[in-house]
Amino acid sequence: MRGKGFLAIWSDIEPSQLTDYLHWLTREHASERIGTVGFLAVRVFRARSIDTIRIFILYELDAPGVLSSEDYLGRLNAPTPWTQRIMPTLGNFIRGGGESIASAGIGQGGIIAVLALKEMPGDGARLAADIAALDRIAAVRVLATNRAGTAVQTQEKSMRGNDRYFGGLLIIEALDQDGLEHALARLQQRTPSLRTDPDIPVLSYAQIFALNRVLFT
Repeated sequence: MRGKGFLAIWSDIEPSQLTDYLHWLTREHASERIGTVGFLAVRVFRARSIDTIRIFILYELDAPGVLSSEDYLGRLNAPTPWTQRIMPTLGNFIRGGGESIASAGIGQGGIIAVLALKEMPGDGARLAADIAALDRIAAVRVLATNRAGTAVQTQEKSMRGNDRYFGGLLIIEALDQDGLEHALARLQQRTPSLRTDPDIPVLSYAQIFALNRVLFT
């Protein structure tokens, strides 16, 4: 990942709201966020093989402090009319941001697994390197949430109800589903004590959209 910070968001979308949501996200919201000082890139993923429309968004930031910056908080406290319409429709909203602890591998994978962690692994760099060395794995990210920096109350947050949080993330990026499933099996064998959040299931996601600050500007 570029930069040392991240912001990750899950939300569920009703089928009747999907087109409006996707147009809002790709035609307004992503551009607005990438235009914010310190935001470097955004990738959007959709969960595979479940009935619920679940979206996972990963922003790459210059540093964790971007989440409490004047520019970012100013945007959160001045949501656009389209954002005001979308926010109350989002279900199962989970949000967290903080520091990128470790990253291994080259490039990005189109199929990913996201593990929400209850606590961070003892040696995140070693874990990332070991998993990234497996067949058909492009990259592995270990990310730690800063709860205080994430929990700032804003106008945008007030429109959603109660946000949920997570302690950290382990993201495995694969070239295909078989590679991803093999990596998850090896992870369970290697680190059986790894504690994940039982309320956030481990799913595979396919990338559906991406925007890079360099391309945007």
